[in-house]
Amino acid sequence: WFHHGTTVFGARHPSPEVSSATATFAMMFSASMSVVEYYLLNRFPVPYAAYFVAVAFVAAIIGQHVVRRLISWLGRASLIIFILAFMIFISAISLGGVGISNMIHKMEQHEYMGFENLCKYDA
Repeated sequence: WFHHGTTVFGARHPSPEVSSATATFAMMFSASMSVVEYYLLNRFPVPYAAYFVAVAFVAAIIGQHVVRRLISWLGRASLIIFILAFMIFISAISLGGVGISNMIHKMEQHEYMGFENLCKYDA
């Protein structure tokens, strides 16, 4: 079941639904660990987070309904993979853009960005 040069996941030829579910679970697990970390550090207000949970839940229900109709209309379950890849791409671009924008703003304002002088470090 293992072909030379391929991954175990790729060699088994999972359906698009299985691939999507696996990727979604991995992202959800990663995000939930970040949420727990931020909660323990008191970094976000709970009502603010609850609002986004509610919005995400409604969006997920609507999205699942729309994608199910598109799959039945097109007859191709591979649409799930393309939607997932597109969403990851848009997220990466937007997060990178926000990070670069924040960094440029801090550099222009000569704000502290968390970097220490390694030459002055006493061990």
